[in-house]
Amino acid sequence: MEPNNSDYKQMLTEIIKKQVVILGPQIAILKARNVPGLKVSDDGAVLGIEGPEQVVLQKLIDEYVALSGEIVKNAVNSIFKKYPSIQR
Repeated sequence: MEPNNSDYKQMLTEIIKKQVVILGPQIAILKARNVPGLKVSDDGAVLGIEGPEQVVLQKLIDEYVALSGEIVKNAVNSIFKKYPSIQR
């Protein structure tokens, strides 16, 4: 089964909200807004994705990994398990 745009939106929102808990809302949302093609609300919800979802997902993960490395990888891995149709 192919992942659809709403799967990606849901997953990206979960990643951002988990980072809000770890990094705080200002940093987590600022970093998410640095990702080209990703529109994020003030509460961390993904409003839209422009371009290839897989690329946007990887860029978001890269933003957070650059900040806090292994902590982010562990947090993201647990979210990936909930979305088996989405590949990294």
